[in-house]
Amino acid sequence: MTTEAPPTATTPGRGARLLDGIERVGNRLPDPFSLFLLLFGVVAVASSIMAALDLVVEVPDAEEPTPIRGFFTADGFTWLTTNLVDNFIGFPPLGVVLTILLAVGVAQRTGLLAAMVRRAFGRAPRWALPYVVGVISVAGNIMSDAAMVALPPLAAMVFAAAGRHPVAGLLGSFAAVTAGYSCSPFITSADALLSGITTSAAESLGNPGTAVTPVSNYFLMATIALLLGAVTGFLIDRVLEPSLIRKQVPRTTTADNPESAAAPADGRGHRNRNGDREWNDDRDRDDRDNDHDDTGNGNDAAALSDGSDLGHTELTDDERSGLRWAGVAFLATAFGVLALTLPSGAPMRAEDGSFLPSSPLLDSVVFLVFLSLIVPAIVYGIRVRTVRGGSSLATMMTGAVKDMSGFVVVAFVMAQFLALFNWSGLSSWLAVTGADLLQRAHFTGFGAIVAFVLLAAVINVFVISGSAQWALFAAVFVPMFALLGYEPGFIQAAFRIGDSSTNGLSPLNPYMVIILGFLRAYEPRAGLGTVISRALPFSLVFLILWIAVLAVFFVTGTPVGPGMGIHL
Repeated sequence: MTTEAPPTATTPGRGARLLDGIERVGNRLPDPFSLFLLLFGVVAVASSIMAALDLVVEVPDAEEPTPIRGFFTADGFTWLTTNLVDNFIGFPPLGVVLTILLAVGVAQRTGLLAAMVRRAFGRAPRWALPYVVGVISVAGNIMSDAAMVALPPLAAMVFAAAGRHPVAGLLGSFAAVTAGYSCSPFITSADALLSGITTSAAESLGNPGTAVTPVSNYFLMATIALLLGAVTGFLIDRVLEPSLIRKQVPRTTTADNPESAAAPADGRGHRNRNGDREWNDDRDRDDRDNDHDDTGNGNDAAALSDGSDLGHTELTDDERSGLRWAGVAFLATAFGVLALTLPSGAPMRAEDGSFLPSSPLLDSVVFLVFLSLIVPAIVYGIRVRTVRGGSSLATMMTGAVKDMSGFVVVAFVMAQFLALFNWSGLSSWLAVTGADLLQRAHFTGFGAIVAFVLLAAVINVFVISGSAQWALFAAVFVPMFALLGYEPGFIQAAFRIGDSSTNGLSPLNPYMVIILGFLRAYEPRAGLGTVISRALPFSLVFLILWIAVLAVFFVTGTPVGPGMGIHL
């Protein structure tokens, strides 16, 4: 019987103490549903007190001051009882997100998305693997949350097959997927969700500026996405992989053990407080064969929750044929859209023949995204026989809706909070007050935008849901910056930069525990601090570069999306 030596009694360094503090504080935050329920109560009480004090809001250009309306009044009671359903059904992100995810669910469950990823990974030469992992991982967010489970272990497997360090592929892919969730080369449900929240927030000032649509940030996000893939590849190749080799992190997994159990949901039970260096010392490496404290292995965990196996990169003949037919279907769909768009007098043009700032083409973005996903997915599914009729499509869409049930529940209370925030006038009061303070401090230029980006990056560590965080931020900062002369769509873009940069650092990220499980197949004693410390260089570089890109757009006045400028 082997007895392990007791842990070395050393005092945790500043970095380890900081990570411990972040985890402790973050774990005290309530879940999103409870958080917005609590905020609803705070706004209800605050608005009632302010209404009792007869406070008003002096909105610029308004004919008369707007009084604060209290929730705990007769008007507040009747407002809630008569608008509860309308607040929920009229919540802009709800219908848009569900519509797009119906198509994503079909594309995922037919096997199309998995086949596309395996095809892209399998053809990459050894030297280019880090860059291919970066590009594919950034683009992989079109698979929604499935990308965070599917792509990192697949990248590890491909790295190992090419003779490179599998952990570099695993963690590099995770960094790119989490960052790419907010900065994508494609229009996804995230664009629809954020634009809907922005529109709701802008209503408190009468929807100033250009209407915010899912493509309003596309120019900036596409630019960042292109850089993100290349920068991720560079950091994997020149920073992460050399570091892993220097620390002698094992390249092979521990032996499969049927008694291996999943880690606790919060990932805290296996934390070694002495830091990474002790986890990788000689004694730990000698004892790894006797340590079964892992959360699974890269082979088992490479399967998607819906059963799509990504444990190999070789495609079958049917899958290759299915991809070809799906490509043809996509091109045919694109040709049909162009035929309805390009000719003079085409129905997708505005009445004057233009596309900007508004046209049926821009108003049809959700439909076009849905169509470009669903048509190739159906054709692929028919070819590989995962689609056998309308009933199978209905089953796939039902599964997608079930996956989004948690969002629907949170959306209900989120919609009530935002509606009360706007109805009470509290959002306008905060916006006007904040704008006035910034103006008095002469802090209204690009420095204010950078401060906002940094604030979003820091808060994102504690509120991992980008939509939840933006719902909080948008209600205050969209009207506030609008009063300073900035387009709501531009402020949304600035938020997305901060949000994308630190997604991989939050211990509250539920996929952090999953990645930790994959990592423990190589390093059984790894903890959350291991993942966070190795993701930190990616986050810092991303944040600095993205602010620089935003500065270029700001200084040159380049639109951040179709028709979406910087200033009102």
